[in-house]
Amino acid sequence: MSVLERVQDDVKTAMKGRDRERVHALRLIANELQKAAKEGRPDDVAVLQRERKRRLEAAEAYREGGSEDRAAAEEREAKIIEDYLPEQMPDEELRAIVGDAVAESRASSPKEMGRVMSLVMPKVQGRAEGRRVSELVREALAS
Repeated sequence: MSVLERVQDDVKTAMKGRDRERVHALRLIANELQKAAKEGRPDDVAVLQRERKRRLEAAEAYREGGSEDRAAAEEREAKIIEDYLPEQMPDEELRAIVGDAVAESRASSPKEMGRVMSLVMPKVQGRAEGRRVSELVREALAS
């Protein structure tokens, strides 16, 4: 079952349970997944990650603007989206991949971070956030 099919099934379940907030969030996700598929970009994980990031950024903006209720709503939507993302990679496994990439690229300074990131990101696609990866790469190159 594809991610889109799972989301659509969950929309039906949420509608039956009269969970308006969940229905709204899931419909937005389904819409974005369908749009990406029509545009020839069927990478569900990338769509989900982008939508989750948008919700978290919106929550931060609402919070800075003093609207705690809206920020909390955006964070709940981000949590709903997280349920459809692959399980995040443990730090130990990610550190091992970063270490291998540093060795493979022979990078020795933070200036060469881009080279290492280009090796790591395809290997962790969807299972680790870019921010988390960049922190570990920066840490590895600093030591």
